[in-house]
Amino acid sequence: MGLFDRLLLGGGDRSRGTEDQERGGAEAAAMGSDVPPPSAIPPLSAAAASVVRQCARIAGVPVDQLLRRVDAEEQARGPLEYARSVVEYCSHVALRVEARRPDHLGDREFHTLTYDMMLAWEAPDEETDAVFQKTAFSVLRGDDADDDDSGSIFYSSPTQMAIQVDGRRTVGPEAFAKIAPACPAMAHPITVRNLFDAITNSTGGRLHFLIYHKYLRILNEAFCSAKRVLGGHRAPALQLSDDEVILDIHGAATTKPVLQHIGTSTWPGRLTLTNHALYFEAIGVDFSYGEAVVYDLARDLKQSVKRESTGPWGAHLFDKAVMYKSSLTSEPVFFEFPQFKGHTRRDYWFAAIKEVLHAHKFIRKYKLAGFQKAEALSVATLGILRYRTVKEGFHILPAHFKTILAFNLAEKLPKGDKILEALYGQLKQHCPRFRGGQDLGQSSSEELMLADPFPLSAYTMVTMGLLKLKEEDNAEERDFAVRDVQIGGTSSVQMALERSVGYSGRVEAARATLDQVRVEDIDTNVAVLKELLFPLIEIGKRLLALSGWEEPFKSYVFLLCFLYMAYSGWIWLMFPGFLLGSTIFMLWNKHYRHGRSVGAFEIITPPRRRTVEQLLALQQAISQLEAHVQAGNIFLLKLRSLMLAAFPQSTNRVAAALVAVAAIFTFVPLRTIVLLILLEEYTRQMPVRKKSSEKLVRRLREWWLRIPAAPVQLVKPRETRRWRSRLR
Repeated sequence: MGLFDRLLLGGGDRSRGTEDQERGGAEAAAMGSDVPPPSAIPPLSAAAASVVRQCARIAGVPVDQLLRRVDAEEQARGPLEYARSVVEYCSHVALRVEARRPDHLGDREFHTLTYDMMLAWEAPDEETDAVFQKTAFSVLRGDDADDDDSGSIFYSSPTQMAIQVDGRRTVGPEAFAKIAPACPAMAHPITVRNLFDAITNSTGGRLHFLIYHKYLRILNEAFCSAKRVLGGHRAPALQLSDDEVILDIHGAATTKPVLQHIGTSTWPGRLTLTNHALYFEAIGVDFSYGEAVVYDLARDLKQSVKRESTGPWGAHLFDKAVMYKSSLTSEPVFFEFPQFKGHTRRDYWFAAIKEVLHAHKFIRKYKLAGFQKAEALSVATLGILRYRTVKEGFHILPAHFKTILAFNLAEKLPKGDKILEALYGQLKQHCPRFRGGQDLGQSSSEELMLADPFPLSAYTMVTMGLLKLKEEDNAEERDFAVRDVQIGGTSSVQMALERSVGYSGRVEAARATLDQVRVEDIDTNVAVLKELLFPLIEIGKRLLALSGWEEPFKSYVFLLCFLYMAYSGWIWLMFPGFLLGSTIFMLWNKHYRHGRSVGAFEIITPPRRRTVEQLLALQQAISQLEAHVQAGNIFLLKLRSLMLAAFPQSTNRVAAALVAVAAIFTFVPLRTIVLLILLEEYTRQMPVRKKSSEKLVRRLREWWLRIPAAPVQLVKPRETRRWRSRLR
């Protein structure tokens, strides 16, 4: 069997000769003989060399053969970069083999191995290792504390106490981001930084082994739970497709049911989320589940999902629901997740449903099929399982730019579409580069160190027993087991992610300014709006005063200037001139302000009103709105009477007027029509025209009052029984 075959099929089997040699060396060392320890690997530290030797045993190849995969360019970058490249490459090769074991997440030795890989990458040479050892010892002693009490473990949290007692070194974000994505179940390259921030939220941005072990242990429990459900243990009786995986189930008949609201009707039941659809099973009178209602998330049905508030009879009281709407639903469907305090349960389900929707949107956009489609859905599935792990184990739900769901993050980040394009580019490069019979020793270094690694989420799902690929897709597994081994460089997905994260910093800074200017009181908001629109309000008042001819001389001057500008054609340059003036104003401020912050906008707050006064003002505003709506309805009903000739005499006048207007728009230039309309409006209050204008307006009002409104008949809606029949 070739070396490459042993890498793919030999898994964690170590060669007998290497094992006997190490056992003999260990026994000789224990007996005090002069047998030297295993040879060092310059410039690696002792810990890094130990990790490399472990990786070689797992891969079933000699250490020197693995080291030959690191090219001369990496050696020229410097000892530290070369040592990290060696550790990274060997770790990726070993993890590709270890990830083939279905129980690798539950193996504590695997936890220790991967953690040692991260430590070795962070401090791969003796100099860096000594610095980290000194720093860890200083932190353990509490040298950075300002006083004696601050460094004591009795004044820290239980997590910090356990970490200080354990005394191990910790891992930083860079090392975690380099090693963890090599095992797709642990992390994904798009969200690995956010995942690190989530699980180190209580440890100051450093990952301790206790936290890392807890994360993998709970993640393994999530995989086992999903596997048990898929195997039929406490699984709902649903008609699932072959590639459909149950992601989560919520709602028991007697304890914590999900409430489905449609209109004013409410049904308790059980909600099931798969990587293709939502299933709701209503609870009957005998506490049995009825036929499931399917809400398809895979098809393009103009679906929308958002957070909503629900309550009895449609009242928006409890912010604990998810609203689902599609082209197949006549009205929105609300799924309420009752919770005594907070709404974390709803937030978790909302994020999971959005992740499935975004994954299928990505599949439809790039028309993925076969293995590529399975890979995209596997990325979403593994992300949701990790999201559940963080929720249950660390009691936090990262949201917005800190979410650990890949497709949700790509949709929210600025220029996140570039991340999806890069991800599609990796999927598009799904072409064989290896053959099952090819030996690892005969493969060139370029074939083992690709710039864009190919993810293996789908094969991880197969290994975990959550997915069954078709024969044509499963046959490709031999070709891609080591294809995503890379060292150094940055993949296209990582480059797109770094650019998007850079833009997100500006967005977060802008969002922080919004929180400072938001006010709660309606009167204060109106006062702020008036101050911001003060220049426009003043210009409007001046124009109204001129059109009212309160000062005839100023009105005559304005009219003559306006007519001259219109005659010479300058009026059409007003809008471009306004834009050009605004541009000059902004550039002038940029030049003379030199990036100084804008001063605060002072607002005189109105006197606060009591709650009763605010309710009365709200009632008055609603009454005014109702009056405006009624006036609009009356106008449309009278217009309907004219169109249907319910009042023949008025219909004849309106028809003649419409013919005259049509003739004017046909033979008169549009610019002349606009000028005549503006001139007529402006001169309506002119002393010469005031009496005739008032007389004309009065006659039109009297004529309009004589027109009857079209009749309206109000019909009560029929009660539908379509949902009641499902509960029988």
